[in-house]
Amino acid sequence: MRAIPSLLYVLLATAFATGCSREDPETWAHQVEAYERDEAESPAPRDGIVFVGSSSVRLWDIERDFPDLPVIKRGLGGSDMFDSIHYANRIIFPHTPRTVVVYAGDNDIAGWKSPSRIFDDFVKLTKLIHSRLPDTRIIYISIKPSIERWHWVGRMRETNRLIREFADGDGRLRYVDIDAPMIGADGRPKPDLFIEDGLHLSDAGYRLWTKLLRPHLVATLVRRRLAS
Repeated sequence: MRAIPSLLYVLLATAFATGCSREDPETWAHQVEAYERDEAESPAPRDGIVFVGSSSVRLWDIERDFPDLPVIKRGLGGSDMFDSIHYANRIIFPHTPRTVVVYAGDNDIAGWKSPSRIFDDFVKLTKLIHSRLPDTRIIYISIKPSIERWHWVGRMRETNRLIREFADGDGRLRYVDIDAPMIGADGRPKPDLFIEDGLHLSDAGYRLWTKLLRPHLVATLVRRRLAS
């Protein structure tokens, strides 16, 4: 009788180790529909900067932090990298962005996806974007080290390494390291960068991200103007 639970445990452990995770993008359909309603009432700028990814994007007041830039927020709270691929036709391409900022992979790790699987999804996302918008710059914000998910930090850093090496090989890609700047003198995430849940960013956390990201956004805009 005990063999069945033991076998089930082995099967589940094997599935998780190979990168199994839930994939039900319809979970975020209502968020996408809300963006589309907002777009119908107040169209976002074309040829701007689209932010996609999970709740760190969804909760970011990008209009406040980048008031001088044509930014468009299309984050899906709780989403994985795969979800930005699934909804690209509705949250990316309608805006013909000159730059796409991606923050995803955090929830993928927590959902037991492997670093190689997340990397593969990032590559798919970049290829999808460049198949329609070959000159668009893609900026990847590295997976953040958080208090709540510190036990996953090794897998997060392996994912970051794979994506960084890939980005280094393509002039249209940029990798923004937010890992090292978020670590304190004790080698752990700085508590003041998070709200009470130890996962989502505080105002101080977003100020740091804004400081690190802004030079890359400005550089892509300048480069685009010089090329035109």
